Amino acid sequence: MAVRAETPTAPWIAMYHSVGDPSDDPYRITVAPERLDRQLTWLRRRGLRGVSVAELLAAPRRRGLVGLTFDDGYADFLTGALPVLTSHGFGATLFALPGRLGGENAWDPLGPRKPLLTAEGVQEAHRAGVEIGSHGLTHLDLTRTDDLRLKAELVESRVALEELTGAGVDGFCYPYGTLDERAVDAVREAGYRYACAIDPGPIDSPLALPRVHIGQNDTSPRLHLKYRLHRLRRRPVEGM
Repeated sequence: MAVRAETPTAPWIAMYHSVGDPSDDPYRITVAPERLDRQLTWLRRRGLRGVSVAELLAAPRRRGLVGLTFDDGYADFLTGALPVLTSHGFGATLFALPGRLGGENAWDPLGPRKPLLTAEGVQEAHRAGVEIGSHGLTHLDLTRTDDLRLKAELVESRVALEELTGAGVDGFCYPYGTLDERAVDAVREAGYRYACAIDPGPIDSPLALPRVHIGQNDTSPRLHLKYRLHRLRRRPVEGM
């Protein structure tokens, strides 16, 4: 009896940022730990498991896996996100900014200043099994940088994180989610195996992975809708 091959589906990758107090949040990027717990419970009850992007893309079959990503490397990842991830047995990818370690989110003109992870904080996340990826050195829009700065943001950030963790850094995340063919080519030349965007448009590549923003207002019905729409709209991504 012939076995029917599983229909390939596009990888579903959730995009988080800060996990803490969402009361003062003009950009709607902060999720309370309690809300994160309910969102991950929603995944688990539907037979879905949160994993790092590297694990997601390396899996022979991605059915049942959801990539969990946390951008910017906020310090509250250790206090707000990591305990919740651990309680569910989920993995994740943390995209850090080695040029701003111990600093704050100075690129946001509005809203409160949020502290970023120190070097020791990134190491602690790595020791906990979190995949560490690069978000560039300083959170610049790569489509607006000159060639020299573009290379520095990609290459120097990767080297710094590898020295910090003692592990390879395969993943990159485009600051602001903005990218173009030039940025994608530079990411490839810098040696990254995959890169996360938000909506990459017509660019279909492991170096331009689409993600779904998850926020404080995403209750079960909204998560269900986002999950269904993503599966209907996105094409499979091959090549890793």
